[in-house]
Amino acid sequence: MNCPKCNLAQDDANTICNGCGIVFEKYYKYNPPLKTHNDEMHTSPGSVIQDSQPVEHISLIDRAKQKILFVSGDDDPISIAGRALLLLGMAYLSFRLMTSTIASNYAGEIFLHIINLPFHEAGHVVFRLFGSFMTSLGGTLGQLLMPAILTYHFLFRSNNPFGGAACFWWFGENFVDIAPYINDARDGDLPLLGGNFGHSSPYGFHDWEYILTESCLLQYDKVIAKASFMTGTTIMLLALVWAGTLLYRQLMATKA
Repeated sequence: MNCPKCNLAQDDANTICNGCGIVFEKYYKYNPPLKTHNDEMHTSPGSVIQDSQPVEHISLIDRAKQKILFVSGDDDPISIAGRALLLLGMAYLSFRLMTSTIASNYAGEIFLHIINLPFHEAGHVVFRLFGSFMTSLGGTLGQLLMPAILTYHFLFRSNNPFGGAACFWWFGENFVDIAPYINDARDGDLPLLGGNFGHSSPYGFHDWEYILTESCLLQYDKVIAKASFMTGTTIMLLALVWAGTLLYRQLMATKA
C-alpha cells in the first residue's frame, strides 16, 4: 500500500508509516479514504467486477473539505502548543488592526509591515519589465503574491492546511497594510522610503497617487482604501476560523 499522506510504498500490515510516521488508524478516522468502485460493486447476475479506482462522482465540495480540514492526528504537544500561540497572536493582531482606523496607519507601525516591505520593493523590480504603470502596481502585487504563493504551497504541496491558514491570514493582513497607502493618494502625508512624502516627491514616487491618477480614479482613493481594508479584515476572520477549526480537530485527534 501507499501512505495516504507521503505516498511512500510499504507493507500492507504496517500501522505506522515508515516515511512520515503517521498512525493510519488515527489518520483515517479524521480523513476517511474515498470509496472505490469495488466497494460499490453490484452482485446481480451479469454484473462485471471493476478494477479498484476512486469513485468519480464524489463531490468537489467533499474533496475541498478533505484538503482544507486535513489533520494528521500524530502531531506532538509542542507543535500543537506552538500553533495555539500563533493563533492567539493572529487573533490579537486582527483585533488591533480591525479596531484601528485606516488614517491611523496602525498596519504600517507593526513588525509585519517591515516583513511586507521587502516583497513590496521586490515587486517593483519584477514588474518593471511591463512598463511604468505595472512597476508602480508591482509593489502592491509583490506583497500580495508572496503570502498567496505560500498559502498554495502549504495547502497543496506540503499538505499542511494550518500553515496555509496562517499564510492566508497574512494575505488578508497585506490588504489592510495597503489600505493606508491607497488612502494617502491625494493627501501625500505618509512618509515614504528615503524620507520623502507624497506631496513633496516627484510624480510617480507615490505608487497609489500614480496608479489612481493614471486610472482616472484618484477621487475614489478613500473608497478604494476602505474596500481594501474590508477585504483584508474579511480574509483575516476567515483564516482565524479556518485555523481554529484545524486546531480543534488536531486536539480531538490527539486525544483519540
